[in-house]
Amino acid sequence: MPRQGGIFAALVGYLADLTPARTILWFYLIWWAFTVHRYFDPSPRLWLTSLGLSVIIGTGLYLSTVRGGKKRTRLSTWQIARLYAMPFCVSSFAALIKDRGFFLVFHPTLQDNAEALALCLGFFGLTQLARLPFRGF
Repeated sequence: MPRQGGIFAALVGYLADLTPARTILWFYLIWWAFTVHRYFDPSPRLWLTSLGLSVIIGTGLYLSTVRGGKKRTRLSTWQIARLYAMPFCVSSFAALIKDRGFFLVFHPTLQDNAEALALCLGFFGLTQLARLPFRGF
């Protein structure tokens, strides 16, 4: 629920309340976005394939999570969105880095790795800053 004080206060509240697991998920997204920015390929085939895999794998993840046991598990809208977004990010990432000299998910240059890591650390810094006891928002 947004805290009193508008969108800025809501954003600060969101960052302050992030769990370690969700912070790590944000790191994944930041690393992916940096890679997409650095190695973007406008090929519709790449993005449509990633979208198709997202629908197929995301649906499988959804079914195994929600209906995999004897009882139905309720998920929030954002949890469901992540089940579809992750296969999209993984497949597009793999296609973008193919034959570019990556080692696992690490960029071929120290500079690119340092820049992506700096973005992740900057985000982490924002989450820590948001936890400071500011008053007046």
